[in-house]
Amino acid sequence: MNKLLRLALRRAAALAVVVALAVCLALPGMAAYPMPIQTTYPDESVYLFDLDTGKTILEQNADQPRYIASLTKMMTALLYLESGLDLEQEITIPTSLTQEFTDIQNANGSTMGLKVGETVRRIDLLYGLLVASANDAASAIASDVSGGDLTAFVAKMNERAAELGCTDTNFTCVHGLYDYGNVSTAQDLAKIAQACYANETYMQAAETVTYTLPATNLHASEREITTTNLMENPEYTYYRDYIRGMKTGFTTLAGRCYVTFAQQDGHTYGLVVLGSDLDNIYRECAEMLDWTFGTFKGRQLTDTDTMLATVPLTQCRAQPEVELYAANTVTGYGHPDDEVTYTFDLPESIRATVQEGQVVGTATVWLDGYEVGTVDLVTHQEYVSDFRTDGIATLKLLPVLLVILLVLALLSVLTGGGPGLFRRRGRRRRRR
Repeated sequence: MNKLLRLALRRAAALAVVVALAVCLALPGMAAYPMPIQTTYPDESVYLFDLDTGKTILEQNADQPRYIASLTKMMTALLYLESGLDLEQEITIPTSLTQEFTDIQNANGSTMGLKVGETVRRIDLLYGLLVASANDAASAIASDVSGGDLTAFVAKMNERAAELGCTDTNFTCVHGLYDYGNVSTAQDLAKIAQACYANETYMQAAETVTYTLPATNLHASEREITTTNLMENPEYTYYRDYIRGMKTGFTTLAGRCYVTFAQQDGHTYGLVVLGSDLDNIYRECAEMLDWTFGTFKGRQLTDTDTMLATVPLTQCRAQPEVELYAANTVTGYGHPDDEVTYTFDLPESIRATVQEGQVVGTATVWLDGYEVGTVDLVTHQEYVSDFRTDGIATLKLLPVLLVILLVLALLSVLTGGGPGLFRRRGRRRRRR
């Protein structure tokens, strides 16, 4: 019984390991590469992904729910742009926002200086929200969209997040100034950021470094606001010309948060960092993105001289299979260590004769599990059928056969017509 018990326990342990491995492999968003840097705080959340393929490049605590501060405003802006409201139209800030503006002021939240009764254009509210990260702009936008019901707007924020595939996001306010219950993950924020990135008007505002607010009925002069995204400032240490927007955030509980996209040489990456500090967050982002653009390169994945596949060949005794090669080279973009694999669309067999350069099938080229492209597979030589080979051999034998027949015919003539002559001579000798 003890042996049986130990055997059962070993089998159960082995099964548990297999199941655990299968679960780990099935989890989405697993980091493809080791972190190239050590973040300032081990519990920081990082999620870096390839926008074109959706491939995860780097991640650290990416599925951990945490406070997100003003990154909340990405969703507020997205709903504003999706509302269909005329952004050039003016609205008046309602008195219903009096207490909201007071609460923002008491929380030391950043503002664009809106006042109750002020008439402003919607587009100026959008730029105030995304350039200066103005909390009063977020409240004015939410009120405008929801008819003054901020709670209803928050409900729409959560509905839209669910539509985008967010599973660990919960909005409780329209600007992120109030942390409690207002949470998301780096992975979820990446999904929201992608929706924002796809909106041209959002990106125009998010990539703006300085913006001039026009005079209003309660502001006699124009005012200039400046982006909170320091990586867009050419005078900043960690300025990078590949940065494309997107949004910054800070509260005491959330720490420094940042979402951005980076584009260079036709390739775009998205990056979310949560829970860093002002001294390090932009350095960390610059180092991770510099590593990405410096490491991932275009490379040749196939050539025309390496055999990729074979197909069984029938009616050809000399060669049992056809060797196939890529008709042209295929290039891809990725990490130098990414594995190149192929899937094939080929016939079960092919009958000779097969011409040199004939297309026999196709190969789909994959780089680290992501499809790159499809290439025709061709032969590099001719494969001749047995019928043709035998026919040629027969033709080559015909002259020999003709010579043999001619020799036999000549012998027949020289011997006087053949065996019958000798039989007649023999009979005459017996008569004597």
